[in-house]
Amino acid sequence: MPKTQYYAATSIDGFIADEHNSLEWLMDVDGGSENPFGGFFAGVGAFCMGANTYEWVLENDNVLAEPRNWHDLYGDVPCWVFGSRELPLVPDANIFMVSGDVQRVHEAMHVAAKGKNVWLAGGGDLVGQFVDHGLLDEIILGIAPTLLGAGVQLLPRHLSSQELILTGAAAVGRFAYLTYAVGTIAGLRHHPSTARPSRQHAVLS
Repeated sequence: MPKTQYYAATSIDGFIADEHNSLEWLMDVDGGSENPFGGFFAGVGAFCMGANTYEWVLENDNVLAEPRNWHDLYGDVPCWVFGSRELPLVPDANIFMVSGDVQRVHEAMHVAAKGKNVWLAGGGDLVGQFVDHGLLDEIILGIAPTLLGAGVQLLPRHLSSQELILTGAAAVGRFAYLTYAVGTIAGLRHHPSTARPSRQHAVLS
């Protein structure tokens, strides 16, 4: 069954960007020779991101001047960008600019995903809106060995231990990858990812 997933890199203290909205701190962390994101994204059929995340991709990956950079990262997988301001579109990329109700967009993403997973790329405020409507199934975190002290929160919502079950853990380079199923305990008992993992359990399947 396809899932709606939040996959993100975070500091130990729960920030996805520093107080200047920068990810430079993350670039300094050795991710090792494996590429967990590649395996994860192979299962994604549609994704979305907020305006700030999109603007960071525009600047960091120079995708307006070099559209191939976007296609190398995301191929033709459709992307919805949430924002209230006008933003440039990457040439020939499958991008939709939207605002407002996340439920409506979530339905469109599931249709477009054609049986594959939906990825919420962030930021945390946007993902929180999906949480508010009960639309998040899984959280995958790449935790970097860094403490920022302040910045952009990973997910500014309260989720108790009754709503999160650890389903995977692994060390990749200097990152710790943790995977959590999201929902009530009653629902999680029937979640396909909550079977007891073996010692060889892979975080990303």
